[in-house]
Amino acid sequence: MKRLIFFSLLILLATITRATATLNVDTTKSTAVFTAIEHPPQYPGGVAAFNKHITENLKYPDVARLIGVNGRIVLTFVIDRDGKVVEVTPTNCIGAGCESEAVKVLQSLKTWQPGIQKGKPVRVQYSVPISFSIGNGKVTFNDLRASKYGFVFKIRDVLYTIDEAQNILGKSFLSDQVEIAEPFYNTDSDPKFMMPNKKEIYIVKMKAG
Repeated sequence: MKRLIFFSLLILLATITRATATLNVDTTKSTAVFTAIEHPPQYPGGVAAFNKHITENLKYPDVARLIGVNGRIVLTFVIDRDGKVVEVTPTNCIGAGCESEAVKVLQSLKTWQPGIQKGKPVRVQYSVPISFSIGNGKVTFNDLRASKYGFVFKIRDVLYTIDEAQNILGKSFLSDQVEIAEPFYNTDSDPKFMMPNKKEIYIVKMKAG
């Protein structure tokens, strides 16, 4: 894409959402998880420091930039009884390595002051949305070939090499035509999809129509 220098990360972290309180939970059990408590966990420096950490450490994955992946990922995570961030889980997928990057940046958070319920530290679950936005633009097949990644295209449920896809789509395509891009591991199904000189191979599923 020609407009990579204009990409931005929209971190939707004005608030960290909490649901209603978990009821009838034995707080002495380490596996009990609350979603609202008397004294919620506190991040060192507060929400501003939380936002700053995400903004400074979240990276736009290479493949996501190459093909212009945009979207919002909602992740759940637990602040453990010792204040550590555990069980970071994306609840949806936009592909191209965005989920693993969002998980990694949450796992790198500092230790929180744990939540307290009835005078005891408890496990508390939060959810947070993180958006990746690079702007829609033109993706050229030459740029994809020049990258360290290999690409297999899925068009109307049929798999194609990058050369075959170019014959169908032309020299370029718009990034908003991409439905999702995920790692492709089934190279043994056809030798033409093997690319030993590439760091990793991705399957790019194009939207129907």
